[in-house]
Order: sequence, then structure tokens, then C-alpha cells
Amino acid sequence: MRDCLDASDCEVTTVAVRRERLVDKEGKSILSFLDLKKLTILPNTAGCFSAEDAIRHARIARELLSNLGNRGADWVKLECLGDPKTLLPDPIATLEATETLVKEGFRCSSTPATIDHGPASEKNAGATSVIARGQPDWLGQGVLNPNNIRIILEYLKDGDPDYPVIIDAGVGTASDVSIAMELGCDGVLLNTGIASAKDPLRMAYAMKFACDAGRMAYLAGRIPKKLYATASSPMEGRIGT
Repeated sequence: MRDCLDASDCEVTTVAVRRERLVDKEGKSILSFLDLKKLTILPNTAGCFSAEDAIRHARIARELLSNLGNRGADWVKLECLGDPKTLLPDPIATLEATETLVKEGFRCSSTPATIDHGPASEKNAGATSVIARGQPDWLGQGVLNPNNIRIILEYLKDGDPDYPVIIDAGVGTASDVSIAMELGCDGVLLNTGIASAKDPLRMAYAMKFACDAGRMAYLAGRIPKKLYATASSPMEGRIGT
């Protein structure tokens, strides 16, 4: 895990407070294996099925990270699950939790309900960023509906081009990361695509390069897609017949 974090060159790593033991029988936790001076810890509320549960675990994480002096103490990747089979969030509970935690000074990265949900409500509630799903969780099928991601980006960046939109869920390989970044997303949050790869360390490098390449391609601006071919070489100055 530590080698993959270094290889990916990430600056933020997320930890599931609801699912991770804070301290094991040896007095260690996953935080014992992370470089807290280099990495910002982003606590997440995965496994919480109500606003109350998510709020409680966000507060627990803030207390823990405050004692450790990590700059992610007031951060939270927020979602309240609504369906245990698809693991899609409950939009109403997630919005309620966002409103409460923002009032308490948290910097919420809120997760909308589905890939078809235009999450302007989370931004309006004070979320400092939105984590949009490329697909339902852990299917490894990539960005299934890029048009909806474009709509989400349009909603959230209209008049606020620097507002962060992160893609989560479904990233299985490097090309999925490039697609997300080429759409104009600001980052990709992933775990399984690296952790479950046959060679996790090599995949971590691939994800890093794909992220950089996708972002550069977005900034460069791709050529338009056309129905008919256009000669790429100019006609001017050609040899006369």
C-alpha cells in the first residue's frame, strides 16, 4: 500500500471510518502505516446508512485527526448509503448531513445519488467539492455515461470554473482515468483498480501517468469529431499539373 501511494504520487488518501478499526489489539491502526506529514487524510463515511450515522463518524474522524495534527481533520468524503445491494447513496440523507457538517466547519466532499443526478444541491448546501460517480460502485467498468458527467461538470462549474469535481467508482484501468480527466474532471478517487490489480505497483504508476495525460489532453483541447474526412495537408503551394 505504501509503495503504491508513493508510485501514484497522490497527495490525499481516504480512510473509511465506519469500516476501519481505529485501533487493533497491537495498538495500531491504518494511520500507523501512512506518512501523515506527506498525505492529507480524507475520512469517509462509507458504510453509514443515515445522516445521523454519517455525522457521528465525521465527528469521530475530526477528533482523531486533530489529535494527530493532520490537515485533513476538517475534511470528510460524505455519503449516506441508501441501498445495500447497489451501494448508491440516499440523496436526501446525504444532503441533510452536508448541511449539518458544513455548519460545523467541515469541508465536505459530497457524493451525489447516481451518475444521472445533477448535484447542484450539494454545492448549494456548502460542499467544497463534489465526488461524481462514473458508475455504481466497484463494477470496474469505467465511466459508463460520459454525457452525464459533462452535464454535472456544466452544472457545477458554470460561473465557478475552479469548483472541484472528482470522479469516483468504477475505475478499473488507466484508460478510465484518462477518460475522466479528458472530460474536465479535476481528479480521480480510486482504490480497487490498484489494490486488486495483478501487479498493484505497476498499476499505480499507470494510473499516475494516465491522470497526467488526461489532464494535459483536456487543457490542450481535442480536435472535433467529424462525419466526413478533411485532408490534413494544405492544398496551397502544391505542385501544379
